[in-house]
Amino acid sequence: MKFAWIDMRTVPVDHREAVIDASVHARVDAIVDSDVATLSTLPNTVKRVLAGPPPAGQVPEGVIVLNEIADAGRLAQVRALHREGLEDTAGLVDVVDDPSLTLACEAAVALAYTVVEFKDPTKIPLEIVIAAADSSPGQLICRADDLEEAQVIVDVLEKGSEGVLLAPRDANDVFALVEMLRLKTPALRLSTLTIDSIEHLGLGDRVCIDTCTHFEKDEGMLVGSYAHGFILCVSETHPLPYMPTRPFRINAGALHSYVFGQDNRTNYLSELKAGSAVLAVGADGRTRRIVVGRIKLESRPLLSIKARSPEGVEVNLIVQDDWHVRVLGPGASVLNVTELTEGDQVLGHVATDKRHVGWPVGEFCVEK
Repeated sequence: MKFAWIDMRTVPVDHREAVIDASVHARVDAIVDSDVATLSTLPNTVKRVLAGPPPAGQVPEGVIVLNEIADAGRLAQVRALHREGLEDTAGLVDVVDDPSLTLACEAAVALAYTVVEFKDPTKIPLEIVIAAADSSPGQLICRADDLEEAQVIVDVLEKGSEGVLLAPRDANDVFALVEMLRLKTPALRLSTLTIDSIEHLGLGDRVCIDTCTHFEKDEGMLVGSYAHGFILCVSETHPLPYMPTRPFRINAGALHSYVFGQDNRTNYLSELKAGSAVLAVGADGRTRRIVVGRIKLESRPLLSIKARSPEGVEVNLIVQDDWHVRVLGPGASVLNVTELTEGDQVLGHVATDKRHVGWPVGEFCVEK
């Protein structure tokens, strides 16, 4: 999980108390302020970070001092404090050019905490600092101007910085940031389904999902005709004899089909569009959020695959009737749908929830 540092220095006076209460309640990692008196009132559940030099040169007990680092000499001084065992030492580097970028990389390697902020909107400098600090035990925190930038920071290089520093407008920003940093896609329990029958249906409309990411060879999407059962459709990552691979694509199924997504929600394939969020699923059940680049809806011959879970739950998937369309089997084996026969096994997911507009509901519903 990523962590949040809340910067109080620019929070309006009439919002300060609410922001502090929200930060403590949401269990942010740290609160940053230039006022020692404010920091002294905070509980031990949150780190207290003093921006600027401590009063009278004395560091209050339990307070992390955030030192501005403008050059190599200042970094050497802060590094010396760190080497003396002062784990409560942090550095702030303002990256405005190549020398300051180098300084940020060195600080990220040397210090327990390094806060970086960037003059320019490009995230390439952040990528460089993240790479430099990758093997360092210290923690990298990047300053964000707003929640939208915080999301971009979190996604940089698929791992982002460990922490995000944000000066919130109000308490709502605190809760929104913490929720954003908490956002994870849990693993799913996959079942081994047994094929009952294969049927050629004739012409219909099918959807290819072209995403903004590369799939791993054992990844795909869970697609099915019913909201209670899905089959794991594999991406076009694996070589084909008559066309290049499309490692960003899932030949998913007929347009009526459900695709299993985040937060235990389903979407019709026909609803997806550029910018939609979908869920990539691995053969071991791991998941991750990915983004749709476009969908391709085209008329093609269709094939109906009927399967059954060990508990007897019936699952159906209707896909393009072509050899190059594939699903995943046990052990991440890649299976061509036109070669499936009764008794073959495929990977899928069985859900117990009924659905209304994609959300799980506790009501009577039969699908067949």
